[in-house]
Amino acid sequence: MEELYPALAPHASGMLEVGDGNSLYWEVSGNPDGKPAVVLHGGPGSGSAPLSRRHFDPSAYRIVLFDQRGAGRSTPHVSEPGVDLSGNTTWHLVADMERLREHLGIDRWLVFGGSWGVTLALAYAQTHPARVSELVLRGVFTARRSELDWIYNGGAAHLFPEEWADYLAPVPQDQRGDLVEAYRRLVDDPDRAVSERAAVAWSAWEGAIVSIVPQLSYRTGYSAPAFAVPFARIALHYFTNDAWLSDGQLIRDAGLLSGIPGVLVQGRYDAVCPPTTAYELHRAWPGSQLMLLDGAGHAITDPGMLAGLRMALDSFSGS
Repeated sequence: MEELYPALAPHASGMLEVGDGNSLYWEVSGNPDGKPAVVLHGGPGSGSAPLSRRHFDPSAYRIVLFDQRGAGRSTPHVSEPGVDLSGNTTWHLVADMERLREHLGIDRWLVFGGSWGVTLALAYAQTHPARVSELVLRGVFTARRSELDWIYNGGAAHLFPEEWADYLAPVPQDQRGDLVEAYRRLVDDPDRAVSERAAVAWSAWEGAIVSIVPQLSYRTGYSAPAFAVPFARIALHYFTNDAWLSDGQLIRDAGLLSGIPGVLVQGRYDAVCPPTTAYELHRAWPGSQLMLLDGAGHAITDPGMLAGLRMALDSFSGS
């Protein structure tokens, strides 16, 4: 873990009302006068993690973390009874980022995102390019139907057949044509036992394939109901709605990023988000740099990933 900067605590935090009854948890660490950078967590629905602060040189960066609607310490949390997700879409999150930027008095910021955080980072940067100084993106995901089918409808099953059998187990045989839609119905089932079993199976599948070498810590962490239930519910809400994007939109519109420097840090053996997406985005984005890591999968702790992220972020720290 020597590729990480020392642990640090936030020096400011708060809750920001963003409408529709939602309040976002946010925090700032590092140099109050440093280069602004915002971290977009994955999932959607996983919430921010303290480790994310440690990718940045704390003497150079003003580091902003926040929890997206329904996740982490933002309220209402998706696990609360009766929470309505109709006001929780990609475009609500893009608007929330602008409210937070203005609230913190930031003109432009570096945007750092991984996995789902890449999707949100691209949607934000293509909507507000003048507000983005650079992009650093890990484990590239753009929510195309082909990407969702790879993860959830059988592509990665060819690499992890035993884990795939566990993923299929909660779904009735006659409902396996579209497993994303089937899991949405199961996770929304009013029977808590049915819902929780499905959420754990959905989340455990991703925990099983996230690292190039399957690790018990990922399996147990993703399988814990306290993590799995909100993770599955928000993710399925987004993915059954194609993340409110037309198919291929974020790569098709990558020309809007022209003039924004960016680095794509991608594991060559990423079973969650295969590198073809990062390659296609790189080809469509003028001036981007693709860093393909031959020893890595999707996990941030896979070989070379932390070092690659530090190299990218350090390269922008003085700009």
